[in-house]
Amino acid sequence: MAASMEIQCTACGALTLARKEPVYEGFKKCGEAYVCTGCGARYASAEETPFVQAAHRPRVFTEADKPRALEIFSEDERRHSCGWCRHFVVNPFSQRCGLTNSETQATDLCVRFEKRDEPGA
Repeated sequence: MAASMEIQCTACGALTLARKEPVYEGFKKCGEAYVCTGCGARYASAEETPFVQAAHRPRVFTEADKPRALEIFSEDERRHSCGWCRHFVVNPFSQRCGLTNSETQATDLCVRFEKRDEPGA
């Protein structure tokens, strides 16, 4: 199939877009047909469809235009929330602190934080 869905329609002569539609035999998909969005002319397969090949896409942005990744927390501040604490207890009904037995959220912060052991370490 062509990289572009733009066609030079043989029925209307216009340069238009093609819409891809599935073709079914009963309930089984047996192929795809292409339809001119300008006049509705149908092409039975991708080989019969008069696709127009674009030379190349213009490059508007360069690598310098990409936004840099934000670093909100320093490395020593990462993973110091209750969700990463060894005392954080999760069950299907609530999340609790194992030290204070109070309801907490994974994003809460606590001065009694103790890093949880990594699985497999």
